[in-house]
Amino acid sequence: MILTRSSKLNIAIVRFSALGDVAMVVPAVRNLQHSFPEATITWITSPLAYSLLQGLEGVQFEIFDKPRSLADYRAFYKAFRQRSFDVVLAMQANLRINLLYPALHAPVKIGFDRTRAREGQWLFCNQSIPFANSHLVDSFLSFATQLGAETAPADCTLPVADIDRAWAQEQLARLPCPLIAIHPFASKAERNWLPENYAEVIRDATKKWHPGFLLTGGNTPAERECCARLASIAPERTLNLCGQTTPKQLAALLDKAAVLVAPDTGPVHLARAMNTPVVGLYAVASPGLSGPYQQQRYLVNRYPDAVRKFLGKDPERVPWNTRVHNPNAMALIQVEDVVNQLTRLLEHHD
Repeated sequence: MILTRSSKLNIAIVRFSALGDVAMVVPAVRNLQHSFPEATITWITSPLAYSLLQGLEGVQFEIFDKPRSLADYRAFYKAFRQRSFDVVLAMQANLRINLLYPALHAPVKIGFDRTRAREGQWLFCNQSIPFANSHLVDSFLSFATQLGAETAPADCTLPVADIDRAWAQEQLARLPCPLIAIHPFASKAERNWLPENYAEVIRDATKKWHPGFLLTGGNTPAERECCARLASIAPERTLNLCGQTTPKQLAALLDKAAVLVAPDTGPVHLARAMNTPVVGLYAVASPGLSGPYQQQRYLVNRYPDAVRKFLGKDPERVPWNTRVHNPNAMALIQVEDVVNQLTRLLEHHD
């Protein structure tokens, strides 16, 4: 199906999680809006994702928790029993979500190609995007291209409200500049860098630039403990907001930072959306797949080294989604690597 600018079709997008992935879908939504201004776009997503996406102009939202029981599926099917769409863009491929697609009535359902259509997604779709060894943002943009959307620069802008920006400004008012944000935890432990390494970065940065530090993270005991330890290193110039922010507040805070230091995790993509540089720490997965989109000049990329050392393979020849599931992979990243990238960013601006 190829649409024109005058097409008045109903397009449903399905993407529940995670926050980083949701942020990476936004450029595809904006591309659809630009290419097909007469189309109606409905995004089916989770409450957490909606807390980041609320206010995205021109998009209708249907909010559901990811199904966990037969009753959840029944409720979803009932909600869409009398509704129909012209196109469903199946932008999430796992079994729990795949089982929702039959509830969405549409003659065209576009999913991932066979390589990326996990857990049988192809059984529930009648079209697919072409495979490419590309960044996740580009894979989501391929759904728009499949409908005939125009090629345009990706617009990653998130709808952050003035109230969230004002809150962030108030929180950060006492901190010196430049402001270095650190989000030390990823959702998967194998992507985490050692807390003592972040501590060394804070000590070195304090000596070199006398900056302010912003610590962010989730609400788990491990994250809170880690951030509390890091906050104690330079307490007079550190703000610890671990477990204390909404997604929009986090985006607003990152907008004020000079740089974010983080492993492969969702806030990397929030920072990218706010045009904040990222010193990303990558060894488990390729930043070409999940790094900050088109802004990777300050990354520390030890993924090729990890593939060689722990998998015994050529990083140029491994499949597109190869991960290095080794607890020592992130240890390949040295404190000096991170400080050097901070120096490039804060001093040289090369």
